[in-house]
Amino acid sequence: MSDAELPVHDLLGGEVITAIVAAFYRRVPQDPLLGPMYPPHDLAGAEHRLRSFLIYRFGGPPDYLAERGHPRLRMRHNPFVIDQTARDRWMQLMLAAIDEVPAAAGLRDYLERFLGDIATFLINR
Repeated sequence: MSDAELPVHDLLGGEVITAIVAAFYRRVPQDPLLGPMYPPHDLAGAEHRLRSFLIYRFGGPPDYLAERGHPRLRMRHNPFVIDQTARDRWMQLMLAAIDEVPAAAGLRDYLERFLGDIATFLINR
């Protein structure tokens, strides 16, 4: 089996996904656009949910499904104003987080496409 056929989780591993998500959430509170969308009292919860979702979605253990059920991403994000500007900022912070984690470098293009598609899907305004 070539690397291209392996699940992304097997290529990155949970530790790398965890590092990317942590790097992303270190940027969120200071961001003037995204910061207000994340209640400070639930920032750790939001980080846990994204990490668990990505690990599951990339082929790791299905803990996200056990905890939250079907992702229902549009429904869960509907209370937030997600326009093109918010989508682009989310991607900017996420790509900076990916670039911070050297072990993710070989999959950056894949991650950018995958996460970009999800971010675009969530635009609701």
